[in-house]
Amino acid sequence: NNKKRINNMNIKKIGVTALAGALATVSANAADLSVTGGASLGFSGEEQTAKGNGWTMNDSISFSASAEMDNGWVVSTSMLLDSSDSPASGNLDNRSLTIDMGDAGTLTFYGQSGSSNISLMDDTTPTAGEESWDDVTGATAHSYGPTGDDTFFYQNSSLMDGVTIGLDYIPADGADQILSSTAATIKYTGIEGLTIGAGVGEDNGEGAADADDVTAFNVTYAMDAVSVGYSSYEVDSNAASSDTTLTAMGISYAVSDDLSVSLNTSETEVEGAKDQEAMGISASLVVGSMTLSANHNSVENVGGVEGKDRSGYALGLSFAF
Repeated sequence: NNKKRINNMNIKKIGVTALAGALATVSANAADLSVTGGASLGFSGEEQTAKGNGWTMNDSISFSASAEMDNGWVVSTSMLLDSSDSPASGNLDNRSLTIDMGDAGTLTFYGQSGSSNISLMDDTTPTAGEESWDDVTGATAHSYGPTGDDTFFYQNSSLMDGVTIGLDYIPADGADQILSSTAATIKYTGIEGLTIGAGVGEDNGEGAADADDVTAFNVTYAMDAVSVGYSSYEVDSNAASSDTTLTAMGISYAVSDDLSVSLNTSETEVEGAKDQEAMGISASLVVGSMTLSANHNSVENVGGVEGKDRSGYALGLSFAF
C-alpha cells in the first residue's frame, strides 16, 4: 500500500510539473490585447459648392494584439472596426501585420489602407489642423499614387544614429496596379529640434504610359514652442500635362500644453495650367480626452483653373476612449 501511495504521489508530481511547463509556455507566447476607440463630430462648409448637410460623424474601434517571439522579435496585428465601411467589406479597415526585428528593422504588411513612407512626405509642414490645400473641393493634392492594399513597407533606424531609412514595395496585381511600384526615403533627426527628410519613388500603377517619378524633400525645425517647416513634393509623369510640383511652408505655435495654432501656405505648379496657391489657418485645443479643432483654407486657381478661387472651413470635436 505504501508503495502504491508513493507511485500515486509520483504520478501527481509529474502531472503538476507538466502542467507548470505548459502554463509557462503559454505565458511566454501570450499576446497583449488592446481595444481603443474614438468618436468625432464635425461641421464643414465651402464657398460656391453645394455641400448639403455639413454635419458628419465618425466612430471607430481599433483592435490590436502583439506578442514577443522566442528570438526576441515582436509580432503585432491590428484592424479597425469602422461604421463607414460597407457591409460587403465586413466593416473592417486598416488591417496590418507588423514584425519588429530589432536592429534588423520593422516590416509591415498592410492588408488594407496602408500609408507608405513616401506618401506621408507630401506636405510635412507643421500644422495644428489640416494642410493649406485641404477642405476645398477640386484642389490639387499630392500623394503616392499606388494603392495601399496588400503592400509592404520597411523601416530601420539602427544603421546610424539619427538616421531612419524607409522602403516601399507595392506589388503588381494586374488590375489597379499594372506594374509593381517602389520608393525609398531617408530621415535625419541627429540634431535636437531638426528633422530633414528626402525620398524618391516610382508609381507604375497605370503602366509605362502613365508612370510617375516622385521626389520629396522636407525640413522642419522646432525651438521651444515654435516649429517652422518647408516641404516640396514633385511628380514627373509620362502622361501629357500631368506634372505637378508642390512647395509648402508653415509655422506652428504652442500657446500652451493644450492649445496650438498654425499658419500654412502652399503653391502647386500644374503643367499647362495656372499655379494653384493656398493659405490656411488652424487651431486645436485638447481638454482631457476631448479635442476641439478648427481651420479655414483659401485656395486660388483651384486645380490649376485660372480665376477659380474658393475657400473652405471645418470644425471638429473628437473624443478618445
